[in-house]
Amino acid sequence: MLKVLGRNDKCWCGSGKKYKTCHAEFDEKIKDYKRQGHIVPPHRIIKTKEQIDGIRESGKINIAVLDYVAANIKAGITTEEIDRMVYEKTTELGGIPAPLNFEGFPKSVCTSINNQVCHGIPSEEDVLEDGDIVNIDVSTIYKGYYSDSSRMFCIGQVEPEVQKLVDVTKECVELGLKEVKPWGFLGDMGQAVHEHAVKNGYSVVVDIGGHGVGLEFHEEPYVSYVTARGTEMLLVPGMVFTIEPMINMGSEEVFVDDGNGWTVYTEDDSMSAQWEVTVAVTEDGYEILAY
Repeated sequence: MLKVLGRNDKCWCGSGKKYKTCHAEFDEKIKDYKRQGHIVPPHRIIKTKEQIDGIRESGKINIAVLDYVAANIKAGITTEEIDRMVYEKTTELGGIPAPLNFEGFPKSVCTSINNQVCHGIPSEEDVLEDGDIVNIDVSTIYKGYYSDSSRMFCIGQVEPEVQKLVDVTKECVELGLKEVKPWGFLGDMGQAVHEHAVKNGYSVVVDIGGHGVGLEFHEEPYVSYVTARGTEMLLVPGMVFTIEPMINMGSEEVFVDDGNGWTVYTEDDSMSAQWEVTVAVTEDGYEILAY
């Protein structure tokens, strides 16, 4: 059983302060929401200031790696070359590529092209061509802290309707971010994302979502983008998670490649786009830790 803290005991957060002057009022507020029937975050996923500082430093590497890819990506390059870029830049900066060997994933980055929704595996055979769109999903471990973000890249001259998909998907993330605030709900963000995608004629992948991150690669909560306001987990300061909706030009239906067990494709072969940020809930809103 969990020990019940007395008001004069040291707080569970590791601050060294007495519980009554640190998180007692915070915990009581969470209990009020739980009594109302809401899903509330457990202490283990609420990060301390020191932990958020560590995730932020990891995020700086993640951002720098994606900036490096952005400066070098072009038509004619293979996704294997992108994988090497990511590995070399991450390790040069003192980090470890989190995807490498994670649950058997063989590469340092996910490279998902056109109708690939996510988890594309870099290969010498995949050459980026004029008109392609590609998601580069980078995740970094630095001094034990995890960060995770991805960006879309348009190669050469992209068809206007495909460019619109990429742009609207980014707008979905931006609108979702506006809903991240303490004592709101994950469903507030999910509804904002979903409404904007549907309004523009797109579908949102249901079966794959975002996740908590920071002390592990994937933590609670699961982050859906087909949810309603006032539902899903309560947002409180110290929570860290990804916003990474996968938006399809056609149907929301997807399937996993039987051959490699990783790469997810659109069922109807339509284009798919995704942008991802790592975000921390703060006392007055949010902070982007990786983009």
